[in-house]
Amino acid sequence: MPRNGQPTRDRLLLVAERLMTEQGYGSTSVDQVIAEAHSSKGAFFHHFRSKTDLATQVVARYAAADLAHLDAGLAATAHLADPAERVVAFLRFYEDGADELMAEQSGCLYATVLAERELTGTAINDQVAGAAQAWRDALAGLFRGALPAGATIDAEALADHLYTTFEGGFILCRTTGDPSAMRAQLRIYRQLVEALLSGR
Repeated sequence: MPRNGQPTRDRLLLVAERLMTEQGYGSTSVDQVIAEAHSSKGAFFHHFRSKTDLATQVVARYAAADLAHLDAGLAATAHLADPAERVVAFLRFYEDGADELMAEQSGCLYATVLAERELTGTAINDQVAGAAQAWRDALAGLFRGALPAGATIDAEALADHLYTTFEGGFILCRTTGDPSAMRAQLRIYRQLVEALLSGR
């Protein structure tokens, strides 16, 4: 009976994600991934055609988790009928979970792979862009129902600001060595949005 190789594949993906996030794609070798996953070259090439294929699957896995994170925020606030109240609760959901997020990861894989010229124009870029678009569409949709009448705010740009707050938060946490900086930045964004929605 053939053995189930899924645990090995998952372990290789998990190790590769951590290494690529911490040290970059270019500095992460297949041999390093294999060694830290306590696997073998035979097992690696059974699951992945190349290092680029590994990165593509790592990003696909990361993007799926990212979109599940988005869905969790939408589901947690779906019961709120008031649009402005829902937007604030949606943002607070991520603010409240910021410490847990930083305990799980030290940086964002998206920023790491997008900085690699070797990966420019690959399916990886499309995966990251697709995830960013999903966040933009979801939050912009919430904003459109919540912004004061006559507001001249670009809902998509305001939604993108959450994305940039997350990315900037990761950089700030690494720069200062303080993981609570993510929560602080998300709190500031939520407070600014609250003031905007209340017309202050």
